[in-house]
Amino acid sequence: MDVLQFYAALFIIIWVVAFLFKDKLKIEIHGPILMRRTTRMRGLIDRIAQRHKKFWKWTMNIGIVVAFFFMALMLYFLFTSLQSFFTAPQASLILPGVDLPGSQIFVPLGYGILALITVMVVHEFGHGILARVEGISIKSIGVLMLAILPGAFVEPDEEEIKKSKRSSKLRIYAAGSVFNLMLAAITLIAFVCISNFAIPAAFDADGIQINSVVPGSPAVGVLKEGMVIESINGVPTSNLTNYQKELSTLKIGETVVLATDQGTFNIKTEKNPNNSSRAYIGIRSSVNMEVTEKVAKNYGEQLPWVWLYLQDLFYWIFLLNFAVGTFNLLPFKPLDGGLMLEEVLRYKLSEDQIKPIIMTISVFLIFIIAISVIWGTGRGLLMMFK
Repeated sequence: MDVLQFYAALFIIIWVVAFLFKDKLKIEIHGPILMRRTTRMRGLIDRIAQRHKKFWKWTMNIGIVVAFFFMALMLYFLFTSLQSFFTAPQASLILPGVDLPGSQIFVPLGYGILALITVMVVHEFGHGILARVEGISIKSIGVLMLAILPGAFVEPDEEEIKKSKRSSKLRIYAAGSVFNLMLAAITLIAFVCISNFAIPAAFDADGIQINSVVPGSPAVGVLKEGMVIESINGVPTSNLTNYQKELSTLKIGETVVLATDQGTFNIKTEKNPNNSSRAYIGIRSSVNMEVTEKVAKNYGEQLPWVWLYLQDLFYWIFLLNFAVGTFNLLPFKPLDGGLMLEEVLRYKLSEDQIKPIIMTISVFLIFIIAISVIWGTGRGLLMMFK
């Protein structure tokens, strides 16, 4: 089944079940959002918070500084990306398993779903733990769904937050993204260790494997996922360096001869969606790995592949936690970055002065991001179905 069909079927099933059993399952429907609240897990959050109160406070004091650093960094990247706003959009709607032409990344379905679960759980637990550290009650915990996009939430008592100290609010607001960044750092270290020690010891590189074929690209109907590219125009591609070097020499409109483990194919290149001066085939690839004879003899052919699966899983957990954590620090409401900026402005300004400032910043940034996502996604969909 095509991944888009899978998402469409999933959307229909979830929403039909939600409407038919909303009372029995205690599902709340708010426009395009489904929510289910529970009081479970509050005890776990409370125990984690109370056992290490000083640790969490001091960690999040540092976290506030980290959060404002990434807030500034994200603003810098957002504004510098405006120069290529319409030629090479940097933002698009990313769904695991859906490969949009022109998108900077493709998130595999399985790894993407697992990584997104860690993003949601860690982010909301972060807010919940710091809320309890600061003595704020948690009213409920739950899951939600915006159309087909899943989410999670921890609902602290808003009135108690309003009455708390400014430093307490900043720690609570920063906690979600900082927890994401902490998990990103841990998984990055694990990824680097596996990539530099376990993988070289257990595997040998042998050609370039096609991970996916981008819809609407010249490779559609010619190449397939899983093929191993052995040469380009007669030049061996035994390693990534040779492969990338040969790709960089291709010209737009050139007929390329690709030798693979499943035969030889001719493909006529087109303009790269993100760079009209570069040739484009339309495949996403990585180094093809084979278990070494020594490792296969000692551990078999299958067991060593666990290292590759772990490497990919840690990579996507790192990337999505880092991406969502830093994005959430952009200074506009309702994101945590907007709440933090609003709280900092209260040091010197009155509420009457703060509201128009936050409103202006929020509208401006939301407009830029919305147009970028709509343009990047729409452009990709048009290329997919051309």
